[in-house]
Amino acid sequence: MQRRDFLGFSIAAGLSMAGLAGCSKSGPLAFGIHPWIGYEPIYLAEEFGWMPESVVLRSGSSASDSMDGLLSGELGGAALTLDETIRVWSQGTELVVVAVTDVSAGADVLVVRPPIEELADLRGQRVAVELSGVSGILLLKILEVASLGRDDIVTVDLPVNQHPAAWSRGEIDASVGYEPTVSALEREGGFRLFDSSEMPETIFDVLVVTRDTADRNPGAVRDLVAAHFAGLRHLVRSMHDAIYRVANRQGVLPENVKSALGTVMLPDLAANQRYLAASGRVESMARSLSRLMVNEGLISSTPDFQHLCDSAFLPRRNT
Repeated sequence: MQRRDFLGFSIAAGLSMAGLAGCSKSGPLAFGIHPWIGYEPIYLAEEFGWMPESVVLRSGSSASDSMDGLLSGELGGAALTLDETIRVWSQGTELVVVAVTDVSAGADVLVVRPPIEELADLRGQRVAVELSGVSGILLLKILEVASLGRDDIVTVDLPVNQHPAAWSRGEIDASVGYEPTVSALEREGGFRLFDSSEMPETIFDVLVVTRDTADRNPGAVRDLVAAHFAGLRHLVRSMHDAIYRVANRQGVLPENVKSALGTVMLPDLAANQRYLAASGRVESMARSLSRLMVNEGLISSTPDFQHLCDSAFLPRRNT
């Protein structure tokens, strides 16, 4: 479970369906996707028939499926976290961020046992984390805030869905994860000490395409991004219907969807334009994360981000 697969979402307006009918002369764009609330607008677009034939979705169970597809050349794009984008780029496949689907605002959480009361108390404690996933990035940021290094804790590299069992066996003192693991640990006496709301605009989910796809198949990329905003528009205008569709797709109760709505922002078109600017938050955070990942040995070298983001594929506003 490399990518969190639960829910969270906040809504935005000012959406556009411009470009939905566009077509490509280069064949369909094979786009990798897996379950996550930030990607639900794309699933909705496919469900309602708003996804043009220029884009073909390739559904997987986790981000690793999409990352492998990008590296092998089987996919022309995928929905990933920003750190996953960096990992793929560092292995030789240049990517372009064409939209931001969501920003974590409390979805990623550090849960601890008593008597841990503050971040400094993590020193010497056993902290479960999935280093290859987004939870690994949150841990590194937590250690920065706490003025601790990796050597100051005992890192237990473990898939997030295995944290509850390790907690019950008394093998860990803290967990870095997300729902539904967080709630399971809280029921076992754990409590939230830190979450991503305390480090805003750090954990991004994005739509990426390969540089070759952006250059050779721009029409399909525009179609993909426009379909995302069309699906998001449905979430905004028909939330009740969307919640039940999301719950059915995710295999959870509608109440679970509602309870998680405040933990992730889904940026509108204006926010996307700001995020994808040449000097915007996504590029600056990508550079910061890259340096951090190199220093911690998660990637071997910092990718040369000349043009990481491209806002040209965003749809126009409604008039």
